[in-house]
Amino acid sequence: MQLVVARIGRAHGIKGEVTVEVRTDEPELRLGPGAVLATDPASTGPLTIETGRVHSGRLLLRFEGVRDRTGAEALRNTLLIAEVDPEELPEEEDEFYDHQLMDLDVVLEDGTEVGRITEISHLPSQDLFIVERPDGSEVMIPFVEEIVVEIDLEEQRAIIDPPPGLIDDRAEIASARDAEDATDAEDAAEDRAASEGTA
Repeated sequence: MQLVVARIGRAHGIKGEVTVEVRTDEPELRLGPGAVLATDPASTGPLTIETGRVHSGRLLLRFEGVRDRTGAEALRNTLLIAEVDPEELPEEEDEFYDHQLMDLDVVLEDGTEVGRITEISHLPSQDLFIVERPDGSEVMIPFVEEIVVEIDLEEQRAIIDPPPGLIDDRAEIASARDAEDATDAEDAAEDRAASEGTA
């Protein structure tokens, strides 16, 4: 099975290095020197990693045959794809490969449907689930244990406990008291209209 493990960013320096947006929890395994990766677009690859290093918190890679800034810049926005055994699992129990999470149903703890995971975005600070809702809109859910309380691969679902405001239908009414105040205001307006009508 093929998995996207990184996206090439801009060139770094003049010797062929590129920045990469890492899309794997195991960059040392997937993006180490000697790794041969397929690409999208396919015409760009395959690419063999020659060197890798971290600079200012970003992973820099150099590929065999790419020796200057022009060659590096030509690779920009290319996706790097690794061949992974579908049966292979991450080393840590609470880690998951992107392909295990894609298309999972996202539900609240009471079973209410939220949507389906269509993309996983790997940001420097945290990972995000991009969830497509039944109406076609999207919501972003941080993949942190405070919010994603369970990943059930057998049932093919992710169970979440989002804070108020993360999912828009929970944010429509800030509190029950606000709703009561609005109802009271409506009732008062109706009473006033009725009394004016009978005067």
